[in-house]
Order: sequence, then structure tokens, then C-alpha cells
Amino acid sequence: MLAFQEGRTRVSPVRARDLTIEPMTAEDWPDVRRIYAEGIATGNATLEREAPDWGHFDRSHPTECRFVARDRAGVLVGWTALGGYSARKVYSGVAWESIYVAADARGQGFGRALLEAIIPASEGEGFWTLFAGVLAENAASLALHERVGFRRIGVQQRLGQDATGRWRDVVLLERRSPVIGRD
Repeated sequence: MLAFQEGRTRVSPVRARDLTIEPMTAEDWPDVRRIYAEGIATGNATLEREAPDWGHFDRSHPTECRFVARDRAGVLVGWTALGGYSARKVYSGVAWESIYVAADARGQGFGRALLEAIIPASEGEGFWTLFAGVLAENAASLALHERVGFRRIGVQQRLGQDATGRWRDVVLLERRSPVIGRD
């Protein structure tokens, strides 16, 4: 369950019958990196060619908005984090969202639980817009994002090349907060 205090998010682990959602720590990095690499290996999760090192990841993702999911045995099976959209102050409430679930844990609700944790956490931190860029062929990720309130804005055609040199289209999705950034 997420609790909010003085505009900052105080996160308590979310526990359900089959999963736990909790803040990501440096100790989680080996598993987070492994899951990130599994996503890269699919060819449909990202155009990145390799997972970054912990230092880069830690600097580029706000601590308050990065979570991991563990199965009932305590195994880390997924993660989500926000990344910067722009250094310009006017966009301080806008972020990119990333989510990855381990290959053997996909389709079991971990991804949805992670997004349902990061959305209120992001609002508690003052984010009014979350963006996600999903490769056009990644139907599962597109459906997941739409189930939790993201809408398709458009397709960025031939935005980048994958590891094989093939140009790929990226679907841009947006989730506007109904409680933050309103008039």
C-alpha cells in the first residue's frame, strides 16, 4: 500500500497472495539487470543493446519511483522505474516509465501490479504525465499499458534501429494524472 505525506511518497511494501511490491534497492541490481537483459534479448522490449551499469541506472531513475516485484518465494520477477523526460523545469512533472518482467513470470499479473504501484507513487512525487515508448510489435506491453490508463498518442515511425539493423516503430503512450497537474 502506498501512503503519501507532505508531497513525498512513503512506500510500504504491497503484499498480495502471490506477490510483493517494494522499493528497488542497490542490492536488487543484479536481478534487475538480469531481467532487463532478458527483455533486451526478446528484440521487442527496447532498442537498447545492453543493460546499463548500476551507477548510470541509479543516477537516471528517481529513487522514489522505482519498484521491484517478488513472487511468493521472494524471487525478484520484475521491476519498474521512472526516467527523466527533460531537464527543463517546465517539464518537471513529466517522466518516462519503464517496466520489465522476467521471462518465466510474464502473464501472471506482475507487470500490472508494478504499474499500479508506480502510478500513485509518481503522483505523490508530483508527476502529472507518464510516457511510455513501446515497440509496435510488443502487443502484450501495449495492452498492459492501456489496461492501467495509458492512451496511444501516435506511432513514431522508424524511430531507431534494433540490434539487427532493422528500423523499428515505437508507439508513444501517455497517462495523464486525474489528480496532479490539473487546473
